[in-house]
Amino acid sequence: MQKQGGNSPHLSVLYLEIITVLNPHRSGKYVDGTLGAGGHARGILKASAPDGQLLGLDLDPAALSLAQANLAEFGQRAVLHQASYASLLDQLKGTGWKQVDGIVLDLGLSSMQLDTPGRGFSFQAEGPLDMRFGPGAGQTAEELVNNLPEADLADLIWKYGEEPASRRIARAILHSRPLKTTTQLAAVIAGASRRPPGRIHPATRVFQALRIAVNRELESLEKFLPQAAAALLPGGRLAVISFHSLEDRIVKHFIRQESRDCICPPGQPVCTCGHQAILKDLTRHPIEPGADEIARNPRARSARLRIAEKKILA
Repeated sequence: MQKQGGNSPHLSVLYLEIITVLNPHRSGKYVDGTLGAGGHARGILKASAPDGQLLGLDLDPAALSLAQANLAEFGQRAVLHQASYASLLDQLKGTGWKQVDGIVLDLGLSSMQLDTPGRGFSFQAEGPLDMRFGPGAGQTAEELVNNLPEADLADLIWKYGEEPASRRIARAILHSRPLKTTTQLAAVIAGASRRPPGRIHPATRVFQALRIAVNRELESLEKFLPQAAAALLPGGRLAVISFHSLEDRIVKHFIRQESRDCICPPGQPVCTCGHQAILKDLTRHPIEPGADEIARNPRARSARLRIAEKKILA
């Protein structure tokens, strides 16, 4: 996700790579589906001057307000909506656009969200167990932690956090209910994980799992990708930055499937699917941040960028 924390400078992950691969041009139309503070959006608008346009989407009203200030100089060239990228086609229709030249999605959590204790994303500061990207996102993390049956909570922690001690942690949470704050939950997790001290806090995977579940992040990504492919003009490009294997796996599978003319089961002698490739996979291996970027912004270390181009069909 685009990085912004407190009064620190804005650090958009893989910024130069995004601008290079999208190659914004004058009169082009672009979408930033995870607007954040507007770092990638600003670069796209500058590169597409004087009349390129950008539609920016974000569920977080605080991020949207910051982006509006940061992009004010571009006037009506920047169209900003408080909305999920999972509603991409509806947002384009509402804007009066049909197809676009480029789309960027920068998944995960922003530093602005992580560094605001009241949002409940961080286990390092006392805050409510909220974790919603925006109002109306559904159940809070507190509701999930305190209301889910033990087996369902363990499954959630394993599925979205890939936490090996998911069942032991779920049992400990059940015995400690009700839990109201981030630090209370983190202490229960640390006591149950039995993991020796290391670089990664024992609560990291569980907090990730709860955040993904609260915001239905993987479901939103799966809804978004076919819409993005449909929204691109021939030759247009989709760039997706992910921060963990679950997201990256979904993006990789979609791009590879839509880059093949046949998706019949392996070994089937005759194609019966009728599938036609609509994308070209431009990153067989994801692009990762270099050592200099990671040194400037350690939270970028797990970023993976995949790029696809809309095919020009005969």
